[in-house]
Amino acid sequence: MKLYLFRHGQTDWNKAHRFQGHIDIPLNEYGRELARITARNWPIVPYDRVYCSPLIRAVETAQIILDGRPEKEMIKTDPRIIEFGFGPCEGHNIDEAAGDPQNPMYNLLHHPEKYNPTNGAESFYDLVDRAGAFLRDEILPLEQQGIENVLVVAHGALIRGVVCAAGKKEIRDFWQCPYYNCSLTTLDITHGEITLEREAEVFYDASGSFGGFTTRK
Repeated sequence: MKLYLFRHGQTDWNKAHRFQGHIDIPLNEYGRELARITARNWPIVPYDRVYCSPLIRAVETAQIILDGRPEKEMIKTDPRIIEFGFGPCEGHNIDEAAGDPQNPMYNLLHHPEKYNPTNGAESFYDLVDRAGAFLRDEILPLEQQGIENVLVVAHGALIRGVVCAAGKKEIRDFWQCPYYNCSLTTLDITHGEITLEREAEVFYDASGSFGGFTTRK
């Protein structure tokens, strides 16, 4: 069984390098165009199940990439795959946090294994537990049902959380690979064993994308 993990298109807060988390920000027109370009260029796969974060940026992305396909009618939102919750830092500038060792989000960006969330924000361990529960309880049983292809449309941190929960990435390496908007990560699940086949593929020219960031080590 193949599990395809797709990050949503760009929003204005992605472009401005702001933490979004649970804030429900829609796609901007560039993000919609990225989704349309990706839909034209990525491999055509008949999906048996489609899951989506309930946040509008993910829902709109799923609707665009599946436009004109029967799978559009099977989109199922699931709160377990909502984005990482950044608490009161949602809306704050990522670049400012990355450059200030006194900022509460500095370790989140540079030293994830040392990050201590405050005021209701999620920890990396909370995120990976939540992503792991979705993977274990919702996705893995589908292989036994003969399902072949599953699409999940969600968020960059959530997708990394799934990869961590699958044992393919350590929390300390959480941000190691940039996940641009409309990037696709593919896992193979065979007899319950998970293999990371491809990580953060894009099907457009990502050189001008504002959708990802690489933390400075």
